[in-house]
Amino acid sequence: MVRKFFPRDKNYLLEQAQLEQQSLLLGRLVKHVIDVHEQANNPLGLCDAVSEQLRGYPVEEVQALDEFYLYLAGVYRYKYASNQLEFLWDGQDHRAKYQREWSRFFEETTRLFCCHPLFVQAVLNLTVFLRQHTHAALASGRMAHFVQQLIQQHFEVRLHKTRGIVEAKAA
Repeated sequence: MVRKFFPRDKNYLLEQAQLEQQSLLLGRLVKHVIDVHEQANNPLGLCDAVSEQLRGYPVEEVQALDEFYLYLAGVYRYKYASNQLEFLWDGQDHRAKYQREWSRFFEETTRLFCCHPLFVQAVLNLTVFLRQHTHAALASGRMAHFVQQLIQQHFEVRLHKTRGIVEAKAA
């Protein structure tokens, strides 16, 4: 799915590298969120219904987090990527370089986001606990709102449905 988030969003090699890693990185995010939740709410590792549900969740089911991933990928391209290919003197290809840098950025950023308990709960509500909630749209809206705030706070950009990614204006 190719989506332009801003007028100069034309680094198609980077976007392809991001899309290739989507399920892998989202799986790692869900596993990390489960670990963070367990450390905060069950530090002794006691077995109960919730911890069994968390431990038994197949981390491959991450489709509900696709929108979050695409927004974060767009923010990365907006803030840190260039449309010009650079010379790589070490012989590696651009796709491998982009995958390595994007993976590092995604994991650092999501670990930072996991310091917010509301983000952890939003990810769990969209993945592990989604079947229990009858209001999936509410959980998705809560995640979108929280991610919007985190992205604006950490990267000083805003996500608009019509205009895409724009600089956040200081009030």
